[in-house]
Amino acid sequence: MFNVVKKSIEWGHDTLTLETGKVARQADAAVIATYGETTVLAAVVFEKKPKEGFDFFPLTVHYQEKYYAAGKIPGGFFKREARPSEKETLTSRLIDRPIRPLFVPGFKNETQVICTVLSHDLENDPDVVAMIAASAALTLSGAPFRGPIGCARVGFTDGSYVLNPSVDDMQDLRNNPEQRLDLIVAGTKDAVMMVESEVYELSEAEVLGAVEFGHAQMQPVIDMILDLANDAANEPFDFQSPDYSELYAKVKAAGEEAMRAAFANTDKQERTAAVKAARESIRESLTEEELEDANLDSCFKKLESEVVRGDIIKTGKRIDGRDLTTVRPITSEVGFLPRTHGSALFTRGETQGLVVTTLGTGDDEQIIDALHGSSRSNFLLHYNFPPYSVGEAGRMFGPGRREIGHGKLAWRALQAVLPPATDFPYTIRLVSEITESNGSSSMATVCGSSLSMMDAGVPLKNAVAGVAMGLILQDDGEFAVLTDILGDEDHLGDMDFKVAGTENGITTMQMDIKVAGITPEIMRTALAQARDGRMHILGEMSKALTGAGEFSVHAPRIETMQVPSDKIREVIGSGGKVIREIVEVSGAKVDINDDGIIKIASPNGESIEKARAMINEIVAVPEAGKIYTGKVVKLMDFGAFVNFFGKRDGLVHVSQLANERVNHPKDVLSEGQEVKVKLLGFDDRGKVRLSMKVVDQETGEEIKQEG
Repeated sequence: MFNVVKKSIEWGHDTLTLETGKVARQADAAVIATYGETTVLAAVVFEKKPKEGFDFFPLTVHYQEKYYAAGKIPGGFFKREARPSEKETLTSRLIDRPIRPLFVPGFKNETQVICTVLSHDLENDPDVVAMIAASAALTLSGAPFRGPIGCARVGFTDGSYVLNPSVDDMQDLRNNPEQRLDLIVAGTKDAVMMVESEVYELSEAEVLGAVEFGHAQMQPVIDMILDLANDAANEPFDFQSPDYSELYAKVKAAGEEAMRAAFANTDKQERTAAVKAARESIRESLTEEELEDANLDSCFKKLESEVVRGDIIKTGKRIDGRDLTTVRPITSEVGFLPRTHGSALFTRGETQGLVVTTLGTGDDEQIIDALHGSSRSNFLLHYNFPPYSVGEAGRMFGPGRREIGHGKLAWRALQAVLPPATDFPYTIRLVSEITESNGSSSMATVCGSSLSMMDAGVPLKNAVAGVAMGLILQDDGEFAVLTDILGDEDHLGDMDFKVAGTENGITTMQMDIKVAGITPEIMRTALAQARDGRMHILGEMSKALTGAGEFSVHAPRIETMQVPSDKIREVIGSGGKVIREIVEVSGAKVDINDDGIIKIASPNGESIEKARAMINEIVAVPEAGKIYTGKVVKLMDFGAFVNFFGKRDGLVHVSQLANERVNHPKDVLSEGQEVKVKLLGFDDRGKVRLSMKVVDQETGEEIKQEG
């Protein structure tokens, strides 16, 4: 019934297995990949006819995590998986980016890749397993895919690279000083296609070494996929790249000069209008049949690409007149908004980001429900890209894959410089509003976020800046690396390579390649050029910061105090009664954790001090030999009970009321009277013993006994 083909290798610390032929047999190909006890099913289907009216490749990748994979039931009212989580969206993008460039040019048949996490051992992250499964399924499907690709996760501990570190090792790098890198690299047999990373100020050489290490370690995986394909691959789909050379020759002859003149405009809006006009002039020279040719858009793109790319290689000058390494003019401004906790407006050329910082308390932390367990995050970054930023009118939706991906990239770039939660006990939320865009708004978000947090008084370890690099790679191997790319250079170039970091090292690197990979030489050139660009941008950013940012009067003040763990219950009280009373009386937010660390938050300093005093009254311990001021709360025949320390009462025996004989306490005291007492100590049962007679009731000083 089943024609099962199965391959296994020992890879890193576990066994990697690929299996096909048993599950999802109606898909064009389906592969189950298992690493340790983490299992992912990848199914591929592609239409056998091109999608009408599409001038792009309609590929969609869906990565989905099922809670049953980790033996969990989803939270929420409906108790089922619903909209994609951030992790699912980011992993879908992660898989899409290295496979998309490897389809044969001109293939426009709708293609879908669905990766489903079936089992998770809480040790091996399913994202790498899913990418391997997707690569294997595409290789088996018969689609015109020039793979396979492999991938690997790389860590960096004690100066050594680590292959596929565990989920726990990668869970919270900010609080794990031993682990300084979380890098995923994907590539073919010969070249790297994609890099995604969270880095803790490593050098360019160390990061490049991690990429090369990962590329070497993925080779056995690529070999295993090829071995599986030898036994189980479908017949290749009969597809030939369309030949539109005759049409292109006419388009080029009719419009090359006009297109070259259009791209000579250094202003984006003028250039866009001129390119549109050049296209229209070309259309006017074509026949009705040629205008209806499905390859006409491809001809336009090819002409634009040849004009831009050829001129850059030939002259070393770019669309806007810059040379290869110059960064566009930068203007930075902090304190841009009056009522926010921190704000910055960062403008680089025609790209602009308005970034706002909001400081909150522990109540504002994001609760993340994931397969490997629930966690809390006190650092949030949200990126918005409205249509007006590129001069368009468009529909407004919630954040899409691009917005989530760009926000996460900036989030990774800033992780390495955040203060520890013990030193800065705030929840930090950043919102980046992209108000103009012409190239690398994600890196503008990094720069603006760094400035905005400094304006809010967040004690960052270092400022962070980012820059996007591009590549023009000719067939003869000649190349040009471009610093701070424009939107057109991104669209028409061969690489989008983003690098962010401090003056001490890289904090994130993201690379996407549109050709069949790049060489280590190109990467080294790009990294060196990116470092020069980053240093220049950091220098420009520093001009906006004349001193440390002041806390906004509207931001909460948070102070911490530690109480003994055996006092936690007393501070909380039965059913939370005591802590609610502290909040109501003081007006401050009070949060206590299992270690006895209490965070007290309020914009009002008096509220914080009131809450602190109330907590001290509960948890503080009176000291023997010390003099206290108290009130008489009850008179008995044998003495007086005095409230002298918070809510604590103690007995002043009748013999300790005065130096002369006292028949009854009511002869010298009345309830509610303020008195000064000395704590003599505690009896065998822990009861407090107080004395009035050894204290001068007027001065509060101890009376020295003669002799």
